[in-house]
Amino acid sequence: MRVERVNNADPQVEALLEAHHALMRATSPEESCHVMTADALRQSGAQVFALRDDTKGVTAVGALKPFGTDSVELKSMHTAGALRGQGLGRMLLSALLETARQQGAKAAYLETGTADDFAAARALYQGAGFSECPPFGDYTLDPLSVFMHRAL
Repeated sequence: MRVERVNNADPQVEALLEAHHALMRATSPEESCHVMTADALRQSGAQVFALRDDTKGVTAVGALKPFGTDSVELKSMHTAGALRGQGLGRMLLSALLETARQQGAKAAYLETGTADDFAAARALYQGAGFSECPPFGDYTLDPLSVFMHRAL
């Protein structure tokens, strides 16, 4: 397994990002859905990463979007459905946080959902040292969103 920064469109990466986008759109009302398309991620300056296995291909994706002068926002964390529960998200998250730290970020932020469907994601982030915080950036208080922060 290795984590790679994906600078150009990769069909496997695009497929997972598209699956993530579709899932978020299907499970969250428009006003509470903050998912970005692959194109929008890249246009925002986000760096897209893939967790790749030599036999299974791309198993998970995620992005680091610049936030402020010394922080990042985690975006589009998604593990292929058939591969969930194997620690791949934890592996990718750890690599993303280390990359952000190496690039000079002092903090990481994220937004995720409050519904039961997001319980595993919240547990992953809490287990990695994230704690709840007020809305940041352009986000506003929303009962369907949880905002989290972690110092790097």
